[in-house]
Amino acid sequence: MRPGAAAGGRIGGRTWRRESYGPARGGVKPRPRRGDIIRAMRAAVLAVGSELLSTDRLDTNSLRLAALFEEHDAELIGKAVVGDDEAAIAAEIGRRLGRCDLLVVTGGLGPTADDVTREGCAAAVGRPLLDDPQVWAAIEQRFAAFGRRPSPNNRRQAQVIEGARVLPNERGSAPGLLLEAAGTTIFLFPGVPHELERMVERDLAPWLAGRSGGHGRERRTLRTAMRPESEVDQALAPAYLEFERRWITVLASPGEVRVRLTAAGPPAARGARLAAMVERVRQLLGETIYGEGEEGGLEQVVGDLLAARERTVATAESCTGGLLAERLTRVPGSSRYFPGAIVAYGNAEKVALLGVPAEMLERHGAVSEEVARAMAEGARRHFAVDYALAVTGIAGPEGGSAEKPVGTVHLALAAADETRHRAVRLIGDRERIRWQASQAALEMLRRRILAGDGNDAA
Repeated sequence: MRPGAAAGGRIGGRTWRRESYGPARGGVKPRPRRGDIIRAMRAAVLAVGSELLSTDRLDTNSLRLAALFEEHDAELIGKAVVGDDEAAIAAEIGRRLGRCDLLVVTGGLGPTADDVTREGCAAAVGRPLLDDPQVWAAIEQRFAAFGRRPSPNNRRQAQVIEGARVLPNERGSAPGLLLEAAGTTIFLFPGVPHELERMVERDLAPWLAGRSGGHGRERRTLRTAMRPESEVDQALAPAYLEFERRWITVLASPGEVRVRLTAAGPPAARGARLAAMVERVRQLLGETIYGEGEEGGLEQVVGDLLAARERTVATAESCTGGLLAERLTRVPGSSRYFPGAIVAYGNAEKVALLGVPAEMLERHGAVSEEVARAMAEGARRHFAVDYALAVTGIAGPEGGSAEKPVGTVHLALAAADETRHRAVRLIGDRERIRWQASQAALEMLRRRILAGDGNDAA
């Protein structure tokens, strides 16, 4: 039990807790006191639908619910997917009864023969299904509003588990249900994401908020480009000691590492803790952090910098085949700073469009520092821009050699005062190499813009 914890409430006969921070005094945890918290609310999700067991449908509802649980500091202890099988549904619900405080079941509440979640849940809790005239009247009214009459099988949607509360569905004909059994609160929601979202906002979120005692979890994400995951992890070692490793997650993807910071507790406490964590991580990672948040990429950050400083950029691309230009133009308003690109995949095009000397190509090859520099300078001349980026490399799977293996990429950035070069060796398949090459080029430009003329920090 950590000092400073505060009681959260009671659910299903159990006392649950919210975490506080800081090591135990003297290395020994204090003895629990009267009113001390025992554990966090435990939640589980059961997604019902045979289509979710195939390869063409994703269970996005569980992701939405997991985010909501985290927001209210509820511990998600399990997720499961079962097909439209009454016995399987009953078995999975029965397995969770008494083992979690909250169980959210999605899907299987429609009118068709394979919608058997109501039946499975009723069997699991040992209660009958009863016809509810008010629910049926609401279904009839909904159909009448569209000039239709419900089919006989829609009557199945008016069946309610004995003792359950009906949760109206404003966006569909399948109402939800809320019931308690064996110390577990069970929500049954339709599986259609549009319908579930509204019911989660109206029914589940307030239910969680009312039992969280104001406690919750928040996240902030810091993003770095073209720095190895192992280096980021090593640099964060002091933060792990200061804030505990479990609250800091390092997530790697091609050309990028995200550092996700999490804090739990009451709003003021977790906000202050997150602010301290962000400040410390920024100190440790420095200029390698290019942005914050989950939305937007490096192209957005670079675009904002160019627009704010009234600078322009063009690209000359070989192995990326226009990917760098495509990323720059994803950003709305990019025409303010991006006039165009030259995709010169072949040597003849490098000569004709970018002015790369033919003898340079013959002597050094297309994948070389000399050619990358010439490409960048040619693009800068052609478009009359402040900066020009060039990318030439071997994306594979063929074309590599012992001297220049697949993944060899040369980057160049031409500006008024100088032309910078960087060589990288990238790992992965063709698409990963191309993406990382575009990421490296954007990061090269970001660093140069931030440094200003003649003081590139890259």
